Amino acid sequence: MISELKKVEFYKCKDLLYEHGQLEAKAIIAGVNPGRVFVDDIDSPTSGLIWLGNNDGFIFIGDEKNEGFNTELNNFIDKIIIPEAIEVGLAWFEGIGNHRKWNTTIKKIFKSRKLGSWNQRVYTLQKDNYKCNYELAIEQEYKVMKICKTLFENNDYKNIEFLHSKILEYWSSPDRFFSSGIGYCTVYKDEIVSVCFSGFVVENVHCIDIETLEGHQGKKLAQITALSFVKECLNNNIIPYWDCMESNKPSIAVAENIGFKNVFNYIGYEFPLK
Repeated sequence: MISELKKVEFYKCKDLLYEHGQLEAKAIIAGVNPGRVFVDDIDSPTSGLIWLGNNDGFIFIGDEKNEGFNTELNNFIDKIIIPEAIEVGLAWFEGIGNHRKWNTTIKKIFKSRKLGSWNQRVYTLQKDNYKCNYELAIEQEYKVMKICKTLFENNDYKNIEFLHSKILEYWSSPDRFFSSGIGYCTVYKDEIVSVCFSGFVVENVHCIDIETLEGHQGKKLAQITALSFVKECLNNNIIPYWDCMESNKPSIAVAENIGFKNVFNYIGYEFPLK
């Protein structure tokens, strides 16, 4: 029977994580970022499913050949996951394996569903690879600012809720973000138009989340904001970690122009919830 672990029990899954797998899984199991964990055995789990706290997908961990867990998955997803996912506005189940052996299992388990897939690329940046001569001019009306408590609480920005919602997608509270993460934003007049911040954190590795509002795209604001983030990381011995879809060519270009190196790739799978 698949059961949900309490947060204080997440440590039981630490040995199920693949050392070279996704940072997001490590951050949730370590209790840094919010998320939910479902396992085959609450006392001694061998396989599990992590639901990312920002509702951005699911990660399969542990033994991919655990027949007891695998045979229950479809029913568990139909009865437990799908109703809750629909309630929070999700239209798709997006799942990935914490290691490559899960790929075959995922395709087998969900063969009766309308299963699609996509490719994902993970980059990290080491200090020696940083292209410090890569600089971009910013238009005069724009200003890059560090995301601090004062800025976060400044209601003079007419869209401050944009920043609030982005941070709280990944963090249980603003204080948790400020104690564990860093971030920068670009401001235009009285509006926050681009953000780059630590989405998930494990020790000194920070997974980047970045977004620019549609009306301000095409001005290289993502690159400019990311550069400020990267500089602070490298000055403080923090490793920036960039996870993006292979089809997102602009995002990959930003990463590679700064000096990020592709460290591993993985496949994501999806099927509609209705």
